[in-house]
Amino acid sequence: MRELVIDGESLTISDVVETGFGRTRVSLSDDARKKMKDSRIGIDEILESGKTTYGINTGFGALSSVSIDSDKLEVLQANLIRSHACGIGDEMENEHTLMMMLIRANTLCRGNSGARPIVVDTLISMINNRVCPVIPRIGSLGASGDLAPLSHLAMGMMGEGPCNVLDGEGNWIRMTALDALREFGIEPIVPAAKEGLSLINGTSQMCAFMCEALHNLDTLCFASDASTACTVEAIRGSHKPFDSRIHLSRPHPGQRISAARISSLLSGSQIKISHENCERVQDAYSIRCSPQVHGPVIDILKESRRILEIEINSSTDNPLIFTDGDIEVISGGNFHGQYIALCSDSIAVACHELASISERRINQVLDPQWSGHSPFLALEEGLESGLMIIQYSSAAVLSELHLMSAPASTSNVPVSMGKEDHASMGATGSFRSMKSTRLLSNVIANELICGCEALDRIVENPGSGVAEIKEWVRSIVNPLQGDRQLSDDTRNLSKAILEGGLTGIFK
Repeated sequence: MRELVIDGESLTISDVVETGFGRTRVSLSDDARKKMKDSRIGIDEILESGKTTYGINTGFGALSSVSIDSDKLEVLQANLIRSHACGIGDEMENEHTLMMMLIRANTLCRGNSGARPIVVDTLISMINNRVCPVIPRIGSLGASGDLAPLSHLAMGMMGEGPCNVLDGEGNWIRMTALDALREFGIEPIVPAAKEGLSLINGTSQMCAFMCEALHNLDTLCFASDASTACTVEAIRGSHKPFDSRIHLSRPHPGQRISAARISSLLSGSQIKISHENCERVQDAYSIRCSPQVHGPVIDILKESRRILEIEINSSTDNPLIFTDGDIEVISGGNFHGQYIALCSDSIAVACHELASISERRINQVLDPQWSGHSPFLALEEGLESGLMIIQYSSAAVLSELHLMSAPASTSNVPVSMGKEDHASMGATGSFRSMKSTRLLSNVIANELICGCEALDRIVENPGSGVAEIKEWVRSIVNPLQGDRQLSDDTRNLSKAILEGGLTGIFK
């Protein structure tokens, strides 16, 4: 566990993911605390002036022109939270809830939201003690922020609704939010003017899902190159398509990275030497064009990371308060999740493409026409099916990913009597993309299983990197000694890939 100091400016995707999995202890920087105090002074001065200001002493959305008496402002904020806590569907995973809480705390501590430091202190205490409000996942439109899920979070901070709490044995225990807060000496908040809106108006849920999605995909891009290298050796394929001169002649950064990784893993191959006079001129596209398919994903991932790290360090509620010089409250649209929505659509397509080309490489290994091995790598042809159904399950995942690659951002539904007339659907898209990465990991795991099984049938040693990958795979998946149930192998290897086991062997 490491210390993580949030300041509204320097949070990383890795920080978010590690917090979700309980690897950080969070605190608030002194500078951020001062910014929040200054911001709150600005809110108090507006209240003292009696000036009608949206989000502070008015209704919300289509009711923004309704002025609210000063003695009812706390009730207004609490009512806002309760009325918007109407999510449906399965509960968010507790890890995602912790990620969402951290992102929300980081957003508020920038000092543009008018929230008191106690609000962020409460969020931090809940994160550090693993107190997670129960949040139905569905309800956000990705514009006006992730209103419904963040409202369930805010209710938990108020001591209302159910919570899950991690006990000392690693089990999540359900209890009331009030009991959970009391167990750790955390005072329920009473949201002051503007604070309810500040808590629920922002892109924190979609960003939480996207943090896992991009974290996973970063690992899976390397795993895709690693599985390709194994397949090249498994079918005694050509190394020439990964020659750096080819990729310097079309110098997309991602393509060059993919080709260089594959080439480095093939270095020192005896299999290549033993087949120097092979009559095969060119391998299939799924082998030969791997860098040209993996590369765009690497580049999309890089740009998506840039966008997401800006987003998790941004003020995403409305209105925002600015205290440099004259105090000014300005209404705008930073809650709109279009950046994340469009990124999520691209990531979903990218996951489909990595899975699609991986499934084709699996076919290459299992088809004797291409691999030179027995059909489906069966030990007793006809009597046994070998790894036949691994391709079937991979094809089934591919169908799932095909359905999930449809854009979420094009499904706009106007709400709030037409005032909120364009929604991003970023929460829907980012959750879908996160699930896509998990599915993709299964296909890559299957390719590694097939590639390593084929390598067991080849006398010559593969490239040094491939040999290390094979040794790692064999620590999780045993060689085929006859037909057996294979789903555990896929699941265990997929889990190990996502946990960083494969990338870890090359660090």
